[in-house]
Amino acid sequence: MCENLWMQIRDAIPEDTAAACAVLRRSIAELCEADHRNDPYTLARWLSNKTHENFRAWVAQTDNSVLVAVEDQHILAVGSITDAGTIGLNYVSPDARFQGVSRALLRALETRAAEKGNNRCNLTSTETARRFYLSNGYVENGPPVGGFTTTSGYPMTKALPSLIGKT
Repeated sequence: MCENLWMQIRDAIPEDTAAACAVLRRSIAELCEADHRNDPYTLARWLSNKTHENFRAWVAQTDNSVLVAVEDQHILAVGSITDAGTIGLNYVSPDARFQGVSRALLRALETRAAEKGNNRCNLTSTETARRFYLSNGYVENGPPVGGFTTTSGYPMTKALPSLIGKT
């Protein structure tokens, strides 16, 4: 789907399950302290659905795309977007943070949404990712909502450019 000299972004496959779940869990545990505040209960709730069984189910869903960023067969990031344009996952390995991986994965998710006919993407951001999304053209579009975390999630949206006439 997206390639450069060092990384490829592609659709996830069932064989990615163990590595993808490890990235999801490490990203939340190690990078999202502003959200879970190292509270064991909050962290356990947030991680509770990041299981091998659930990942395989997400990959199998016909109205959902799960993408992975890969370098030398190592998964660096995991993202998902529904056919309706809602981003559900966008997590980067702590080992790949601040290397452009999250931004590349976000662009791939947005491209997938546009390919499915959406003119915008929606998501609920963590406190940790809030500045990242704002710097990538997302705007807040409602009051904060509750979630797995001790802080609120921030509903956000971004208008997508049209793919009509582009090759």
